[in-house]
Amino acid sequence: MTASPKLSHPHDWPWELHWDQQRPLPTRWVAPRRLLRRPWPNGPAVTALNFSERMLRLCEDVAARCPVLQHIQMAQVLVTFTLCRNRSRYGLQARLTPLRFRDGQLQRHQGSTAYQIQRFFVNNQEILYILTFCLPRFLDQSFRDKLITVFHELYHMSPQFDGDLRRHPGRCTLHSRSKDNYDRLMSELVERYLAQHPQPEIYEFLQGGYRELWSRYGGIIGVIVPRPKLLPVGMVNTRTAARRRDAKRHRRQ
Repeated sequence: MTASPKLSHPHDWPWELHWDQQRPLPTRWVAPRRLLRRPWPNGPAVTALNFSERMLRLCEDVAARCPVLQHIQMAQVLVTFTLCRNRSRYGLQARLTPLRFRDGQLQRHQGSTAYQIQRFFVNNQEILYILTFCLPRFLDQSFRDKLITVFHELYHMSPQFDGDLRRHPGRCTLHSRSKDNYDRLMSELVERYLAQHPQPEIYEFLQGGYRELWSRYGGIIGVIVPRPKLLPVGMVNTRTAARRRDAKRHRRQ
């Protein structure tokens, strides 16, 4: 995707972003920021590890083998990366960005204004989630922790696979009441997945760290896209906005 001019107002942002064979997904080196500004001498390295492609294949395999994740359709999940600001191992490892609101709604009302998230399409297929890994930090975890991170993010996808997040009862809707129990469940899912897996080559690339993978493949590349924008759709009347505020307040009680 070619660089777009700087947009000064939310109304200037496009409602939809499309990528296809004529306008492919932007692929970049996973390298220090100063290297990202340098063009490839002869295009992307052919032998470079394509992190997004390998991670997509892994996630497809996880969804196929894990019953609790079989609702996931990776054709509607965009696997990307973001470059870490530092090499510290502590910090965000990955994030899941839903492209729908609660219950898969396309719009959300806040006060008297309706909002909509930008819609992403790849080869005319609408994307419902963006799965982003923080590199190289993610690759510097242990092999087991990498897999736990993958399961953690995939498990956040709604069982209805409608672009919303999985929501648990109570106030801690995303990680349930106990984050320790949530993490323990992810660890158990990883153990079941690895037990007698017939194709270990699918996840073999995660057994190496960032420097090891870079040295082995001559580089690491991946898809990098802008974060979807929240765009104002229009105004709703005052009475409707008041009813929605009352309903939201009632749900919290």
